[in-house]
Amino acid sequence: MSATSEHTKLPAWLIWFNRANLLLATLSGMFLMLVLGLVFVGVFTRYALAMPILGINEVVQLASVGVVMLALPYCTSYEGHVRVDVLDGVIGRWGRFLGDLMSRALSAWVLSVLVQRAWLKMLDAREFGDTTNMLGIPLWPFYAFIAAGMTLCVIVLAVQFLIIAIGKGRP
Repeated sequence: MSATSEHTKLPAWLIWFNRANLLLATLSGMFLMLVLGLVFVGVFTRYALAMPILGINEVVQLASVGVVMLALPYCTSYEGHVRVDVLDGVIGRWGRFLGDLMSRALSAWVLSVLVQRAWLKMLDAREFGDTTNMLGIPLWPFYAFIAAGMTLCVIVLAVQFLIIAIGKGRP
């Protein structure tokens, strides 16, 4: 079956949602390439040229926020997280069913609280002009990355919860 015919069976909102996840994952990959390049240049200039780049640690730390948070919904939607199924044989089919529902509900709840906190922190950082110490990089966009990544992750978890709950199997 071709990719085109598979997309025609998906609802339009799901196609756009998957595209948003893919876009964020692509941005995450770009941040990762930035981190790799900066670390290489930083190490080279420090040890080969004896000229360290001031503030490179700030940029690497902020780019790392983008790497992790923007890839989170994509990783969640493809179940790329670590999963331990040691007790599956003991708890049986219903235990696993309830465990899958509870893990998604609990994860969505915790991430929802963190989204709210990140959103409020983003508004505060923007209002007060919070910046990094050395380079003066505004912090509010990075709180926005955190809120966006976790918001999409909550939606992914909610969709997975519904798919499991209505008995369509594992998402």
